Amino acid sequence: MATNPPSTPAPWRDAFVKHITAMPSPTFVLSTLHANPDSASPFPTLPRARTCVFRGMWATLPDNERNPAPRNPAVFDSDLPTFTTDVRMEKAGEIIGTAPGGGTGASDIRGTGGGGPVEAIYWAAEHGTQWRVRGTAWVLGPDVDGDRDGAARAKGVLRGRMRRTGDAAGGRGLGGEEGEKKEGWSWSREVTGAFGNMSPIMRGTFRNPSPGSPLIIPVPPETGLGLGQMVEDLEDPVARANFRVVVIVPTEVDQVDLSDAKQPKRWLHVYRGASYKSTQPGGEVIGEWETVELWP
Repeated sequence: MATNPPSTPAPWRDAFVKHITAMPSPTFVLSTLHANPDSASPFPTLPRARTCVFRGMWATLPDNERNPAPRNPAVFDSDLPTFTTDVRMEKAGEIIGTAPGGGTGASDIRGTGGGGPVEAIYWAAEHGTQWRVRGTAWVLGPDVDGDRDGAARAKGVLRGRMRRTGDAAGGRGLGGEEGEKKEGWSWSREVTGAFGNMSPIMRGTFRNPSPGSPLIIPVPPETGLGLGQMVEDLEDPVARANFRVVVIVPTEVDQVDLSDAKQPKRWLHVYRGASYKSTQPGGEVIGEWETVELWP
């Protein structure tokens, strides 16, 4: 767990954000590990991949004039891509359950936590560039401000990769909870802001019947679940119980520029932490990252 947050943006961040936000639909493929239910199989885990939507970088919510949620002060930013999911979908449990020491019980999966390995692949066709982001993912839910071990671990890891900006710049350490309170910055407010950034019909999907459950099983009316609902209330108890923000903490970023077919280029950016001295041939250390140009 990092103790010194980064003092400068990652060397790949500006290009990555520019490329992804230029996409007509900022989708990407997320891969996780799924526990194999077949105990006789030689493979304890199986790969899973699905299409997700990029929701901005953690702590810097995209501007949206239609978002009715209160915003955090703009005092932190990060190099951490985010997406949202329904906790009832398998990827939330996979992210939490495949982490070192991760639990697989219902309370573990439905709570804030994570640390499982992921890889996200973004194809930015407008710039002819493929981005492969490898690292761990952390699932933030309604209990993000609580004191459960999962929430404490998640916030500890993310704090280690957030940095101060603007008027808050000048100190590398965030100061933990005291620093956040001093700046008026709230984890739960950031999660609610991500929920508010969605349209009412998209918020309503978190009131759908449980994803992947058999259609033949009736949905009791008292649950309030059903397709096609519009959710205006940002604290809707059913939708918010299912809504999650997932934050990817990159350890490697593989950038392949294919915009010039005759001169393709490729770089591998590896997170090294503070005070690292490069030992890689051609390696260049910028902040906490080492970049090596590779043959494509």
